[in-house]
Amino acid sequence: MRSKQASNMAEVAWALACSAETYLGGERSVEEHRRLSFLASDSRKAGTWDMLQRGAILRTVSSGSNNHEGKQTPGIVDKRPETNNLDDILGRVVTGELVQASDVRPGPPRRGHSTTAALVCALLLAVVSTAYAQPPVRLTLDQAIDLALKHNHTLQAARTQIQQNQAAEVTANLRPNPTFFTDWEYLPLFTRQQGTSIGDYLQASTEADMGLSYLIERGKKRERRLQAAKDITAVTRFQVHDTERGLTFQVGSLFINAQLAQSTLELAQMDLKSFQQTVEISEVQYKDGAMSENDYLKMKLQLLQFESDVEQALLSKAQSLSDLRQQLGYEQVSADYDVGGEFAYKPLLLSLEELQAKALQNRPDLRATVLGVTAANSQYALAKANGKQDPTLSGNYSHVNSISTLTWSFSIPLAIFDRNQGNIAQTRIAIRQAEETQKAASGQVLTDVKDAYEGLQEAAKIVQLLKSKYLEAAQKSRDISEYAYRRGAIALLDFLDAERTYRATQLAYRQAVAAYLSSLEQLRQAVGTRNLL
Repeated sequence: MRSKQASNMAEVAWALACSAETYLGGERSVEEHRRLSFLASDSRKAGTWDMLQRGAILRTVSSGSNNHEGKQTPGIVDKRPETNNLDDILGRVVTGELVQASDVRPGPPRRGHSTTAALVCALLLAVVSTAYAQPPVRLTLDQAIDLALKHNHTLQAARTQIQQNQAAEVTANLRPNPTFFTDWEYLPLFTRQQGTSIGDYLQASTEADMGLSYLIERGKKRERRLQAAKDITAVTRFQVHDTERGLTFQVGSLFINAQLAQSTLELAQMDLKSFQQTVEISEVQYKDGAMSENDYLKMKLQLLQFESDVEQALLSKAQSLSDLRQQLGYEQVSADYDVGGEFAYKPLLLSLEELQAKALQNRPDLRATVLGVTAANSQYALAKANGKQDPTLSGNYSHVNSISTLTWSFSIPLAIFDRNQGNIAQTRIAIRQAEETQKAASGQVLTDVKDAYEGLQEAAKIVQLLKSKYLEAAQKSRDISEYAYRRGAIALLDFLDAERTYRATQLAYRQAVAAYLSSLEQLRQAVGTRNLL
């Protein structure tokens, strides 16, 4: 959609430029230019007039050159319009109000006119480019998770395992192929009986056989194979769902890291701006003799810490966004994307028992172990079916010494030694293994939920403690210290100590919120659903 709009605007810009050229050549009237300028009425976008106002493209780009009549070629003048309306600007460009065209007379276009039209075209294309410059895309957490579930390459690779298992189901459901056999014996190689034609010899002295055989499966082997393959596919499907659960948690954690980096950056920039104002006031006090040079230099040196905090926050944000982009599908997200959404504490209202009940219903890894028991029973049934011996039926046509005969046969292995005892015993034990695995997974689910719940409660207490008591106290202490310091009531070191305490408290609060949100993501992973709040 965006590229289509830009293409349409480029066509409008080219039409306006061509109109300007024909106008300068005397081939189009002012009224025609004004009508054409209305085509650009949809080109008004945020930031376009900003560029024009800075004078980036409304400067004198051509002072003109002597034409064949010895007159000055029109050029774009350095005249800023009083209006802020982009439609008016475009209209005035193409109608000549921003182009010196007073010397133009009707007649064939001249070289100077084409030059000026090209400059007008460049002007309009710059306007279009700026008009369609979009701000960086800001992703919410839900949008980031959707992107990851659609485009993460590791997850896409895991999903192919389901398709492979479905292909294995096709193989499991196939019947045995019949076997065709034939032979022709006693053909003459070099010589044959004298006085006998080749036809008579083939009819009377050779032997030919042709037949079919087919293996008949007993014990419902094909049905057992298909069911076992389907059960394996079902287990794989929930294992992939568990991979999605892990990816969702990873994306959530990286997203929170990016939000923390953004919040830390905003704090660092705010503190830097505030401290710069204090340094400016200190400079005035130093010049007036109200502050010693030593205190002033200490104040300036302290500014380095604030600037370092900003740079460190910028680096942390860039790295967090880069790590998150890899999980979302690197080529699916632009390099200048950003994260958005609320970065704040929200209390959890569900109890531990409710969360554990949800987890037992929703955890895909637990569901996979439940289906694993079913798959183990299917393998056991298949092993028992494979212990059944399969007969083979054959039909054979023979031609021997001018006599044609039909023969049929029946064969079956005698289950004296090999009755598939080993595989039957192995699959029976595997059932017990799957059941124990299911019980272990069930207990692990409850343990995961309890651990995550306890971690979330502890993180919530820290956030509430900082928010209810220490944030406001640190803010007041800093404001009072700054007020007193600017009036010479306290020493510089006392003010700097209050400043450090304020910054440390603010940073601790942001880190506590991030820890709470990360614990919430951990709980969502443990429960197996994002619907908790």
